[in-house]
Amino acid sequence: MSALGALKHRGCGCIATCGPGPRSRLDRNKHTSVWKSRRNFGRLKGYGMTSAAIKILVSSAGRRVALIDCFRRAAKELGISLTVVACDLDPGMSPACRSADASYAVPACDDPGFVSALQGIASREKIDLIVPTIDPELPALAEAMDDFAALGCRVHVSQPAVVDIVRDKLETMTVLAAAGVPVPRTIALEEFASTSEWSWPVFVKPRSGSASRAISVAGSRDELPAKVSEPMIVQENLTGAEYTVNGFVDVRGRLQTAITHRRVRVRAGEVEKGITERQPRHSRIAHDIVAALPGLRGAFCFQIMDDGAAGPKVIEINARFGGGYPLADYAGAHFTKWLLEEVSGLPASCHDNWHSGVLMLRYDEAIFVDGEDE
Repeated sequence: MSALGALKHRGCGCIATCGPGPRSRLDRNKHTSVWKSRRNFGRLKGYGMTSAAIKILVSSAGRRVALIDCFRRAAKELGISLTVVACDLDPGMSPACRSADASYAVPACDDPGFVSALQGIASREKIDLIVPTIDPELPALAEAMDDFAALGCRVHVSQPAVVDIVRDKLETMTVLAAAGVPVPRTIALEEFASTSEWSWPVFVKPRSGSASRAISVAGSRDELPAKVSEPMIVQENLTGAEYTVNGFVDVRGRLQTAITHRRVRVRAGEVEKGITERQPRHSRIAHDIVAALPGLRGAFCFQIMDDGAAGPKVIEINARFGGGYPLADYAGAHFTKWLLEEVSGLPASCHDNWHSGVLMLRYDEAIFVDGEDE
């Protein structure tokens, strides 16, 4: 069965999008989260409904200090006592791990021991929510979400079938095109070699790559990669303004908002300068994506290239917090707050009233560690 077929047959329990179905893994996580909210509120000082204790684990934390700051601001606004735990291959060299309340070293996300290492941390620290930050860790965590739920821990991840689709850029384009979402013409590199129906130049990238790794524009067959170490795809070459759309899907599968920012300048695949814009067409595309991927949950983002001739087309989806999420948060789309509300059982405050025209200009900061502290 294809990834899309598996997705449709799992049944996400979302009547508005998919129709009723058997209770899915996410539904079980949802009920676990409600139970955990009661446990958390049992810790309240004086039993007043003003504060809860929540622990989150940010995995593959790397440089995601800004994301941790967003969670801390959200917790402060909600009156939640938040503990941030972070993990990485070498936490001592990770700014995000250094800024967390506690940190752990874990194996690489493709190591067989990665999930069990996170389960050990979740059990030891009584983690309520795990927040993945990179695409390669999503498949293993999606498959293990039930095991984490048994520990009383929700993983911020979509259903495994959704993760399988978005991790495969060729499958992503196929599924979205079938749902009527505008996407660039896409083909596997090995199939492209035997066709002459394309016009040049073409765009070449890894089938499961990220962070703009190994991408190129080929102006002729002589410029196509001669030797590749991984599956590659070829797409029609689009030009024009590039956008990121950050969306949030609640536990019932409903898209709550889609906030666009124009990628004014990009560094290593991540927006360095961006500005929020109201783009109604992008919002409609976001709704179509959620309908095409009914198991999508929580924060996600997708990129659009608005070609002058072809119009806006979706070129990539990430089923996680995007690197540019802090801009959306500052503009009023507080996904971190909404996640903490879901986990703690607080009333949802999701909305679509974010601000356009908010400009983000990123710059490098540093964390300094005294040698005597090592």
